[in-house]
Amino acid sequence: MNILSIQSHVAYGHVGNASAVFPLQRLGFEVWPVHTVQFSNHVGYPDWAGTVFSPEHVREVIEGIERRGVLGRCAAVLSGYMGDAALAEAILYAVERVRAANPAAIYNCDPVMGDIGVGLYVTNGIPEEMRDRAVPAADIITPNQFELELLTGRSITTLEDAVAAACQVGASGPGVVLVTSLRHDRTAPDEIEMLAVTPEAAWRVTTPFITLDPMPHGSGDAVSALFLGHYLKAAPGEKRVPQALAGAAPAIFAIMEATGRAGSGELELIAAQDEIAKPGRSFPVERVR
Repeated sequence: MNILSIQSHVAYGHVGNASAVFPLQRLGFEVWPVHTVQFSNHVGYPDWAGTVFSPEHVREVIEGIERRGVLGRCAAVLSGYMGDAALAEAILYAVERVRAANPAAIYNCDPVMGDIGVGLYVTNGIPEEMRDRAVPAADIITPNQFELELLTGRSITTLEDAVAAACQVGASGPGVVLVTSLRHDRTAPDEIEMLAVTPEAAWRVTTPFITLDPMPHGSGDAVSALFLGHYLKAAPGEKRVPQALAGAAPAIFAIMEATGRAGSGELELIAAQDEIAKPGRSFPVERVR
């Protein structure tokens, strides 16, 4: 299967496409990466170099791919960090063209905007574009807890809060909401959760929380890609979402474990590649609604 991934890219380290493409390839997907920015490194460093690409540039790349006559073989579009609010138009154009060629194609939007303890780290206009246009157009969204609170205007302190917020944003369009980096009043200090919510049900998975200093960027990008990959590999039906959750959780845990062992400030995707393809452990998925 083929996936069109429209995200930022860095030469050094692993965020955006540099975090999402390799895990998808290890799961057996052909990935067509289109970069919204190309930076030397992620912007959490004291400095970086590079360019935010214009919407026209991104659109031209999409149109070039379309001229190859291959969009009908595209199973999904994955989008992440935009860099500029105007890029939403180009991304939604790509989704439109892919769906025109393959009505069964899935759009997975990772509404990258910020994180707890960091706050917003995107430019003006992006939160509104995410809330009003990208999220309603998506089949799957993968916000972290901070982004879910931002999208819904709700504070999340309990698991019930998280389910309610996911249902609220899901009602705007996406049929699947995956909440990453979730911690609530019943989460143990040494654990972290992911929550997947559909209109019919909700499931969560809990994994050990690995404390890293510095905490590497890009884990959310990897989780979004892993969840999408396992979702596409699973058979349609009521078990599809929990199976995707069960596949993504041990893979991202293995990546974080490998990063901790290396003492690295960047995700150790290569070191964890065998665990990405075939994790050596599993974590139970619990239905909570």
